[in-house]
Amino acid sequence: MIDTGTLRKGITIIVDGELCRIMEYNHVKQGRGTAFVRLTLRKVRTGATFIKTVMAGERFEQARLDTKKVTFLYRDGDDYYFMDQETYDQPSVNVAIVGDAAKYMREGQELELLYYGDEALDISLPPSVELTVADTEPNYKGDTSSGGKPATLETGAVTTVPFFVGRGEKIRVDTRTGDYIERAG
Repeated sequence: MIDTGTLRKGITIIVDGELCRIMEYNHVKQGRGTAFVRLTLRKVRTGATFIKTVMAGERFEQARLDTKKVTFLYRDGDDYYFMDQETYDQPSVNVAIVGDAAKYMREGQELELLYYGDEALDISLPPSVELTVADTEPNYKGDTSSGGKPATLETGAVTTVPFFVGRGEKIRVDTRTGDYIERAG
């Protein structure tokens, strides 16, 4: 059990029988009366976001999430297939769970899957990945007035890159924001 004093953003708790990740945490102490905590929660299974207000000191059950190192194998329709690096099992994960992480996944890449019991809930990407630029506009000499140009990456993701980056080059991309970081060597 975890009380409101130790709750933080990113922790997964069980609220009314459902797994919820804390998106925002605000402790409010009014002049008179008792303190309360306003939580913005996201249901892990459905993605629905809601706000819950509780009295300070209330206790919640913390969800025990396990992580497994996996290798991304391939996509087949709405399912993504991975291989567990310890047991060599090949679990499939629905596109709804993968979400925006698909923009930064390529075959053979090592990732972490978050599990609650036997159910895969989320994919944990590294902070940055190396991807190849599949398509971008050609460079024009002296064109440095605007900050960059759009580039389509090998996974289909689109990001803004500097003018000197060309088609076929490997770049490093931040998986949290989708921004270009640097050329990969």
